[in-house]
Amino acid sequence: MQDNLFGDLPSPPIPTAPQSEPPAAPARRKRAAEVSPTPPDPALQALAAALPPRVRLGTSSWSYPGWANLVWDDGNYSDSVLSKEGLRAYGQHPLMRTVSVDRSFYRPLTQDQYARYAAQVPDDFRFVVKAPSHVTDALVRGEDGRGLQPNPAFLDPVLATQDFVAPALAGLGHKVGALVFQLSPMPRHLLHNLPLVLQRVRTLLLAQPPLSPIAPDGVLALEVRDPEWLDPVFMPELAAVLREAGATWCLCLHAKMPRLAEQLPLLRRLWPGPMVCRWNLNPLHGAYGYEEAQREYSPYDRIHDVDEETRALLVKTIAGIAGAGQNVFVTISNKAEGCAPLSARALAEGLAAR
Repeated sequence: MQDNLFGDLPSPPIPTAPQSEPPAAPARRKRAAEVSPTPPDPALQALAAALPPRVRLGTSSWSYPGWANLVWDDGNYSDSVLSKEGLRAYGQHPLMRTVSVDRSFYRPLTQDQYARYAAQVPDDFRFVVKAPSHVTDALVRGEDGRGLQPNPAFLDPVLATQDFVAPALAGLGHKVGALVFQLSPMPRHLLHNLPLVLQRVRTLLLAQPPLSPIAPDGVLALEVRDPEWLDPVFMPELAAVLREAGATWCLCLHAKMPRLAEQLPLLRRLWPGPMVCRWNLNPLHGAYGYEEAQREYSPYDRIHDVDEETRALLVKTIAGIAGAGQNVFVTISNKAEGCAPLSARALAEGLAAR
């Protein structure tokens, strides 16, 4: 069953009214902070209706002016306005039923901030949230991203609860989807001691409060940026820890990591369980090509580089896992193919075609 599931698997002037009549009331104008969604698209609505209900597709964040006429109307919104006010419009897009909250990686969010997000989206929307880097990065880094010194709070279970899991759970409630601990690239001495790091991961995961009483769809997930974690010799130990903690592996589709096909064996070891995937960076840009992709793909209004291999295998894997009754959360970065909403549509079309 597992083999089949994963393998085969200026405006004109207004005329002056006659003095004998009061002037007509001006039409209500949209406040500058309001963001309107793109008009309803029957084709998109039908496509969304054809997807399995447990499949939630979305993007990595939502503050992109280039998504005009794809997610927003043709209004000229700034990225700052979209960051603050765009989520409500995003949540009205038929295909967008999840989103990756990335700003939490740089600074912890409060319960109230999470609650404000939750109030802007439909009831069946689920969030994928990244843990703050002061818990998931082994190094304290400078503004240029270079490691300066060891991070004493690395994998601290108390801080993980206090600054991440507890406020996210309290603020988002049942709209928690996946709470992701993304471990930044680690220094060499830690990569040479992965079993020790894994035991610290185990302690952190087991110390977190249960999600299911509040968020039945919620799951803790581990994401890494070092391929050593997927060594076949180490994989059984890693899978055992994740299974013990009731956590899952976050499929990290990034040029620093092996391709999707090489990560699926770990997901098989965790079966049955949900799928959490973050499609981050097209491999043609290389492991350190994030800024290159940003330059080439901005303003993220069209597909630039189709990744057919990833699309095809994602469709097959999503179909198998959702078909077996498990939740699927897939969030997509603009750096994956150039335009995350269009990549999500391509996946949805592939799923509908099956």
